[in-house]
Amino acid sequence: MKRERSRQLFEKACRVIPGGVNSPVRAFAAVGGDPLFIREAHGVTLVDVDGNEFIDYNASWGPLIFGHAHPRIVQAIQEAAAQGTSYGTPTEREIVLAEMVVEAVPSIESVRMVNSGTEAVMSAIRLARGLTGRDKIVKFEGCYHGHADSLLVKAGSGVLSLGIPGSPGVPGDFARHTLTLPYNDEARVQKLFEQEGASIACLIVEPVAGNMGVVPPRPGFLKALRQITQQHGALLIFDEVITGFRVAYGGAQQLYDVQPDLTCLGKIIGGGLPVGAYGGRRDLMEGIAPTGSVYQAGTLSGNPLAMAAGIEMLRLLSGEGVYEALEQKSARLCEGLKSNTQELGIDACFTRVGSMFSCFFTGREVVDYETVATCDTEFFKRYFNAMLEEGIYIAPSQFEAGFLSAVHTDDHIDRTLEAHHRALKRALSTKG
Repeated sequence: MKRERSRQLFEKACRVIPGGVNSPVRAFAAVGGDPLFIREAHGVTLVDVDGNEFIDYNASWGPLIFGHAHPRIVQAIQEAAAQGTSYGTPTEREIVLAEMVVEAVPSIESVRMVNSGTEAVMSAIRLARGLTGRDKIVKFEGCYHGHADSLLVKAGSGVLSLGIPGSPGVPGDFARHTLTLPYNDEARVQKLFEQEGASIACLIVEPVAGNMGVVPPRPGFLKALRQITQQHGALLIFDEVITGFRVAYGGAQQLYDVQPDLTCLGKIIGGGLPVGAYGGRRDLMEGIAPTGSVYQAGTLSGNPLAMAAGIEMLRLLSGEGVYEALEQKSARLCEGLKSNTQELGIDACFTRVGSMFSCFFTGREVVDYETVATCDTEFFKRYFNAMLEEGIYIAPSQFEAGFLSAVHTDDHIDRTLEAHHRALKRALSTKG
C-alpha cells in the first residue's frame, strides 16, 4: 500500500496542528504509523491521497448511514449553500427538522439545535442542574459524552484509546461533582443514590455504550436507571449522539422502551455536517432562555446547511425497510467475522446492536469498562494494520465501534469477510 503522500501531509500538518490532527481519535497513536489523509469518498469507498481505496466501516464515526456523498444529501446542501451559508436568524428548515425529531423520538416534545454532541450534553447537564438546584452528576466508566470539563472523568473514546485517565486542565472542583460508576451495575447505582441522591442533578448514560466499543445494556438496566432517578428527583439523560437514529428511527429509547427526561442527539441529524441537539419534555425545555433562566446560545446553531442535510437524512431513514435491511446485513457481517475468529482459534467477544458492532480481542464477556480493558491491544494493532493492507478501513482503536451503512452490499460484505480472514492470519503470523 502506497503511503508516501499521507506521510508528507502528516509531517506538514504536525508543524501547524497539534499532533497533526484536529481530533485525537484521528491519530494512529494506538495502532502505530501515521494517519491516512483522505482525498474523497463515495458510497462505502474511501480514497486516500495516495490513491488507495478502502471499504469503510467507520462512516465518519457513525453518522453516514447512507454512505459518503449521497446524491440527495449533497443536492440538499448545494441548494441551501446557494441561498447563503449562515444568517444568524431563524429559518424554516430549523422548524422542519425539529418537527421530524419530535415526531421520531418518544421522549422529545421540544428540541434545541446546537453545533455538536459535546455542546448538546454540556447544555443538557446545565439545564438539569438549573432545574433541580443540585450540582452533582453521575456518569459511567468508559462512556464518553464529549470533552466538557466535568465529563472527562474515566471517559471512553480517544481518552480510553490514548490511555489518559482524565485530563489536565480540569479543575478539581469540577471533577468532584462527577460521580462515576461501572456500566451495567444496577446495584451500584442504587447504593450511590441511597447515599447521595439528594445532591444529584442527573444521571447521564449512553443507552448503548459506543465509546469503549459497543457494550449493550444488560436486560433491565435502563429501566432500573429510569426508576432510581425518578425515586430521587434526579433527571435521566440519554446520550444518543451515536445511537439516535442509528439503532432505530426513535433511537435506543424506542428499542428498549425507556423514556429519559432529556435526550442528546448529534451526528446523524446533520447528515454528516456539524450538528447537535438536546430535547425532552416541554416543561423541562421551557427552562432554557429565552423562556427560562438557564442560558445557552450559539451563533451557528440551526445552521441552514446542517439543517438541510439533516432533513434529507431523516427522510431517507424514514423509508420503508431501512432498519430491517441494516439489521439483516449487520447480522450477516458479524456472524462471518465471528466464524473467522473461531476457525483460527482467536479469543474474541463480538457485540452488536443494530448496525453498530465491535470485535473485542479478549476471552472475557464484555459488559463494562473493566472487561473492555482486558482486550489484547497489541493484537488489535497488528490486526488493524493488516486490515488496512487488505483495503478495509475501521476505527484506529480497539475501543471504538464499527458501523455498517445502508449502501454496503452483499459483495462488500463478502469481500470484507475474505479480507478479514487473511488479516487475522497475518496478525497471528506477525506476533512478537
